Amino acid sequence: MRKELRLDPQFVRKLRNDLLKKFANDNDALAAFPAGDRVQCHVLSLFKRVDSNIDGATKLLFRTSAGMLIESVILRIATGRTTLCVSSQVGCAAACDFCATGKMGIAQNLTPAEILDQVFQAGQLLAAENRRLDNIVFMGMGEPFHNEQNLHETLQILTASHMFDRSPSTILVSTVGVHDAMLRCAERFPLVNLALSLHSVDQETRKTIIPLARKHPLNELQETLRQVNKLQQREVMIEYLMLAGVNDSSDNASQLAVWLDGIQAHVNLIPYNPIDDAPHLTGTDRDQISAFADILKKAGRKTTVRYSLGNDIAAACGQLVRKENRDKAIQDHKFSRQS
Repeated sequence: MRKELRLDPQFVRKLRNDLLKKFANDNDALAAFPAGDRVQCHVLSLFKRVDSNIDGATKLLFRTSAGMLIESVILRIATGRTTLCVSSQVGCAAACDFCATGKMGIAQNLTPAEILDQVFQAGQLLAAENRRLDNIVFMGMGEPFHNEQNLHETLQILTASHMFDRSPSTILVSTVGVHDAMLRCAERFPLVNLALSLHSVDQETRKTIIPLARKHPLNELQETLRQVNKLQQREVMIEYLMLAGVNDSSDNASQLAVWLDGIQAHVNLIPYNPIDDAPHLTGTDRDQISAFADILKKAGRKTTVRYSLGNDIAAACGQLVRKENRDKAIQDHKFSRQS
């Protein structure tokens, strides 16, 4: 469009800076841009916003051009920092037992534009509150490395100086353990943080709660983490969901500490948010989580206990969008068969 309209490059640079770096309001940014009526700022439409009444969480439901819903979550931490949790897919093929998104039976990749617009619109919302977006985590709907090409393009745009200009150290990609893709990401983006959703160091237990563990066994993941450490020269985050009677015993803690030998890692213990589709799973109580953490710390493992935000707004990822997306998928299937 710049060449077609013979626009001065400075106008394009200013618009890009105002929108992608400052998260300016659309109308304000376009008012000073020649042919502003030719610019489409968003590929997602905001379907619904849900704010927590008990903490600083906001869940944003977006509709894609295909009519599917995805969600992003803004976390306003008590320290004043903000984190945005973004989705990389509609649904998720990993089908983890504890995850509402995995119960959707849908897995469609989001485009880079659809992933980036979550960042853009959340950034604009925060800017209107005189807040800044500090961290971006790929911990929303989907397995990021099942959408690897689009993920890499997204990371490139997020960190490019002429685009969003985000520091890669403020970005985290979480995976259930697609080992080859983890290595490719660590090699291409060595400063982007990686997190492994581990949840158990017993192979049989892990296969029960994470079906994808059959394809990516624990011994492979250990070696992958060691290689990631070498490539990045930094810690990898280990996410460990605390499930009562499944993975939360003292022995489980000791086994995890041993499993991490030779790996630079920071363990993040996560309270479980129950979902309707997994009534057999319950969360570990706070005292047991603390005892679990103490065992890890005494073994020399860096450990943090995460505190959940947004419990009153369906905090488990995918809960608010599952039914509507499934209904739409059924309708589309019926329509295609009739056609």
